[in-house]
Amino acid sequence: MTADVEVVTIGRSGVDIYPLQTGVGLEDVETFGKFLGGSPTNVAVAVARLGYSAAVLTGVGDDSFGRFVRREMVRLGVTDDFVITSADFATPVTFCEIFPPDNFPLYFYRQPSAPDMQLMATDVPLDVIRRAKLLWVTVTGFSQEPSRSAHQAALVGRDRARHTVLDLDYRPMFWPSDKEATEQVRKCLGQFTVAVGNREECEVAVGETDPDRAADALLEAGVEIAIVKQGPRGTLAKTRDERVVVPPIPIDVVNGLGAGDAFGGTLCHGLLSGWSLERIVAGASAAGAIVASRLECSTAMPSADEVEAVLAGTPVVELNNALHKE
Repeated sequence: MTADVEVVTIGRSGVDIYPLQTGVGLEDVETFGKFLGGSPTNVAVAVARLGYSAAVLTGVGDDSFGRFVRREMVRLGVTDDFVITSADFATPVTFCEIFPPDNFPLYFYRQPSAPDMQLMATDVPLDVIRRAKLLWVTVTGFSQEPSRSAHQAALVGRDRARHTVLDLDYRPMFWPSDKEATEQVRKCLGQFTVAVGNREECEVAVGETDPDRAADALLEAGVEIAIVKQGPRGTLAKTRDERVVVPPIPIDVVNGLGAGDAFGGTLCHGLLSGWSLERIVAGASAAGAIVASRLECSTAMPSADEVEAVLAGTPVVELNNALHKE
């Protein structure tokens, strides 16, 4: 077992099945690509790509896709030491459709449940959680038991250590109601030092869609850094003493899925590197833009050099052209 890792994420994992043809519905797609998926798993991959040791606390089925998830996780630099295997539930599969620039429907096959939702409190490596430099948690993990209790155990063990991050990643299909999601988020918000989400996710969390009011409500709930993604209006970040807005980076969007996970990976990098708030958000936005300009998610996560190049003014298209020539 890996005793110490720098970044631990908890939550979904599975297989993403992406069409290799864009602009058409699944009924007309003839070829697909198979990729490692699940938002917190993608964040761990993004962090590993940036040079950190990373682990995911998650679950897979005792099946071929489960073996693929574990193998691909390790290939991409993330330890699978804390992945449980369920004999009762299949590894989930997610299909998407790609209609650039802003329509990317997702279809989750996780019924009646998924192995990552079967995590129990006894599965949580509390010593690893305590010693990690950063813990990344998504809202989805609180949507049902026993995963909810496992997440709560991790937070108790973490004891609100520095860099305990909540991704507001709200997926309504995983919840019985918006009201239930709001109740669960409000119960745990005070255990996090950082919260990040878009305007719709902030509405579920704190009842506000105005970016400034949403950020203020998150700060009032106890977080130290509140980050609100505003789409074409850029990203707002606030502490009790500082407010920054970083504009979006212009790109030709290929697949918007995974951009948020790349954002999360570089957000972790910036926090651990002691960057200024503005640089953290600018770097995270650059990483998100890079992945949104590529078809894949987990395998498209940018290196630190690529993020720095975009921050220095290199157009994303130039990075991709150089990558294709290699």
